[in-house]
Amino acid sequence: MIRLLLVRHGETVWNGAGRLQGRLDISLSDSGREQARALIPALDPYAPELVVTSSLRRTQQTAAALGLGEFRTDERLDEAHLGDWEGEYSAQIRERSPEDYRDWRGGRLRPPGGESFEEITARVVEGVTGAVREAAADGRGSVLVLTHGGPIRALLHHAVGLDPAFTVPSHPASLTVLDVDEDRGPRERGACRLRLFNLAPSAPHAEPAD
Repeated sequence: MIRLLLVRHGETVWNGAGRLQGRLDISLSDSGREQARALIPALDPYAPELVVTSSLRRTQQTAAALGLGEFRTDERLDEAHLGDWEGEYSAQIRERSPEDYRDWRGGRLRPPGGESFEEITARVVEGVTGAVREAAADGRGSVLVLTHGGPIRALLHHAVGLDPAFTVPSHPASLTVLDVDEDRGPRERGACRLRLFNLAPSAPHAEPAD
């Protein structure tokens, strides 16, 4: 069994303003670094032995704030490409088309010029499967994947059936934990069990930032 730790990056200035980032490479804010440091005590008992981040700065800066040391990057773990919505304020999209925003959050709508939920899921599952296999091959019992809200929604939907339409999005600097059968990996349905969901010591009662 491999313990899979999913961490969403800390808040950026755009997160705090409710502005959608997608693949735009926005850095952490000071608040985001504080959120990451607040997560350290919750993460320490799991003692991650392999760390993989997305290719975007905000995840790598979160890894540094967490004091995780060495890590590799994998662009398959990058945030969803939001096409024409990147740079927009989520409040404006909700005002213009609340149904589109709701359906996008629920994994049922492709943003104009962006990725579908199925496309995100396919690449994220492959990336996480690769990390789990790497950990198993090296005899490591835990792997930490530091990624984004969209990839976490996609993986949880595929691996344990959490419907994003009925699930609170991941908080910034939050921890979700899965137990993964190393012989099958997260690509195979039924190979994962959810142990912990969306633990966010810095803001347990706040509405998750976009």
